[in-house]
Amino acid sequence: MNKLLIATNNKGKVKELQYLLRDTGIELVTPSQINLELDVIEDGKTYAENATKKALTFANSSGMISLADDSGLEVDALDGAPGLYSARYSPKPNATDKDRRLYLLQNLQDKFRPWTARFHATIAIAIPDSLWSQSARRLELQELASALQIFEGICEGEIIPEERGTGGFGYDPIFLLSELGKTMAELSMEEKNRLSHRARAVMKAKPILRELTE
Repeated sequence: MNKLLIATNNKGKVKELQYLLRDTGIELVTPSQINLELDVIEDGKTYAENATKKALTFANSSGMISLADDSGLEVDALDGAPGLYSARYSPKPNATDKDRRLYLLQNLQDKFRPWTARFHATIAIAIPDSLWSQSARRLELQELASALQIFEGICEGEIIPEERGTGGFGYDPIFLLSELGKTMAELSMEEKNRLSHRARAVMKAKPILRELTE
């Protein structure tokens, strides 16, 4: 029971989650390690719906407790866009992270600065149906059922017009943490995993993860 499947195929997210959960004593498993190939359609209306759908799909396909997240960048000058569509925010097919950053900056050119924004992350933890069917374990899990909720984290900042830093992924090179004067891509792994939206959500989820994987 001390195993947790990281329910994502995104290598950047996998790396961050492995670092964030390194001190839990939980054995972290990736989909590639168990030859699990899933492409979950993210058609929810909220981050929570998408995260829950991914966590449940990976959990029931693997038979393992699974953790998934859904996250997005919300830019005030664009009325909260790209938001839920952050990973698909480009007119180009098969767009890269670079393509999405450029497209975002193009859409901001006629907007007054500062371009205030925030990263929003939602973590979902799912227990596979196969574990619920084990009567002894079911009684233990039922005590925790009310705690099996989503966990959210938000990181405030602003978008800048030039890329800075080589770390991170996605929109990190153009997301400035004003109080530090650094973009997310300029932070060390230790700094990012203390301040980021995903780090804040995971910190809230850790006590439940420890209970579930004992």
